[in-house]
Amino acid sequence: MRLRLISRFSLFTLLTALSAGSIFAQAPLEPAQLPSRTIFYLIWHGAPAGEVRKTNSLMSLWDDADFAPVRTALANALMNDAKNQKEKPSLSREELANFATLLDNAFTIGYLPREGAPPKPATPNAKPPSWNGMFLVYDRSGKEELLSKAVLRMRANGEEIPSLTEITVAGVKALKVERKSGTNYWAETGKYAVSATEPAVFEEVLKRVTGKATGTSLAELAAYREAKPVLSGGLVEFFLRVPQIKDIAGDADSSSPYLKMFWSSIHLEALHVFAGHISLDGARTRLQGAVLGDTAEGSLFDIWSAGQKQPQSFAYVTPATIYYNESQFDLQGIFNTLKRALAQPGSNTAPLVTSVENSVETRIGMTLPEAFALTSGEFGTLQTSPALEDDKKVYFLGIRNKPDALKLMRTIFSDKLTSEHNEGDITYLKISLKGNQDAKGVAQWNFYHLAMTSHLLLGASKTETLQAAIAQAASSDAGSLPKNLQVARRQFPETLNGFSYFDLQRVDWPALQQQWAAQAARAAATAKSIDDAKKSKQWNELLLNVNPAVFPRHLHSLTGASWKDATGVYFDESVD
Repeated sequence: MRLRLISRFSLFTLLTALSAGSIFAQAPLEPAQLPSRTIFYLIWHGAPAGEVRKTNSLMSLWDDADFAPVRTALANALMNDAKNQKEKPSLSREELANFATLLDNAFTIGYLPREGAPPKPATPNAKPPSWNGMFLVYDRSGKEELLSKAVLRMRANGEEIPSLTEITVAGVKALKVERKSGTNYWAETGKYAVSATEPAVFEEVLKRVTGKATGTSLAELAAYREAKPVLSGGLVEFFLRVPQIKDIAGDADSSSPYLKMFWSSIHLEALHVFAGHISLDGARTRLQGAVLGDTAEGSLFDIWSAGQKQPQSFAYVTPATIYYNESQFDLQGIFNTLKRALAQPGSNTAPLVTSVENSVETRIGMTLPEAFALTSGEFGTLQTSPALEDDKKVYFLGIRNKPDALKLMRTIFSDKLTSEHNEGDITYLKISLKGNQDAKGVAQWNFYHLAMTSHLLLGASKTETLQAAIAQAASSDAGSLPKNLQVARRQFPETLNGFSYFDLQRVDWPALQQQWAAQAARAAATAKSIDDAKKSKQWNELLLNVNPAVFPRHLHSLTGASWKDATGVYFDESVD
């Protein structure tokens, strides 16, 4: 839970709350200016106006004085990285804060593939030269002096002093920066700074920035037009032409036949584009995106289930639920995809896949398709503890055909199944996860508790937690959701293959803070190295120094959903 919470905060916070600035700006290179062969881009439109920071939950959290220890900890982490470089001066907090304001301005990051075939290697057995098509275009308006200081600082902190050569590319004066590790190109023209590794990419991007380029743009391609509805607006937008991932991976003419067979077997071409954007809507920060393409059977889209209107797990959600997460996957589709990818005729992995499949089927006494058919593909988690205690967490798996599913469970756990009994139409199972001996030589066992209903298999570390969940379902009104979750659910389409809700206002932040601090202290005590112990100690100090009241002051809920239709798989996540 902690990792999930931190990762979601990081996703939004790092992109929306690092610095204050002006209203959303035009990017240095918009899609209409990018070459049509562009595989990937990410555009940061610059930090929003100061007034937005006051109304947006994440940014107001970042700016709160009680959140200062977190900001300081991040600064210290960056400074510690710099200190690890021997005999290199470290950044002061003031310098770091000053350099962070570079994020006020817009920038575009992208990737251009190689044009044409790679040059032939010098010798028959040599590999073609590697390719790095990444580029950066930064709007340096008002940041010219600060940007120069930052670039000089990075060059000085390198392991070697680079060789600098003045050159002219596309009519623009530039620098060729050479190190043993590679070469980079840098230019400042007008209000833009441009950087790239490949000369051809550097020249192409400079032409685009200065308006000298010709030819079609990315905005004219069908893939971009397909993605346009999920790209418009917001702080950040991102775009990836999925089939061209194989170009980034180096699928040249010299690639092995097995690599080419791999791309063909998973039908990567069915996934046209992965795109989305992050936007601000008052107090809410919202991430919307999609994987778009042809969802007909036989591609990676098979991983995602078609979804349900009323998942069985809804019956277990109560007004006391702090966190609820439910996802639906097509297990048979996942298996088929993996088998297509790994069991290609003539490949080294094909015999292993066949051997593992036969071994598993012998072990469970049925074919894998028969086993997958016993599940609905619904997975999820429920948490009712305001302190997010692990022993109050319930996991669930959707099932079909309870008698056969129960038979499969007995086979899988066999000697680890220590007890089984029925209470009405519910079957309770007690599983021994592991055993050891204490100082007196008495065996101590770690148990896990399961309950199988006609539609779900539920699990918890304590039997009381499991029984409470079962009792709730028995008394619920046909799986009706509490009002707050009803409001969250109504934001999305009728049929979903994933839904989550986290009531951040009902979290016991002081208790959670102490729990995390105790975990950090234990990690420091058992760390295998001095550096690991130091990091755990710093994390512990950070948790103890943050005023826990800062979180409910700004944060209310996390809500998310995903769904699949004939055009792709969509996702929508928001925090307010």
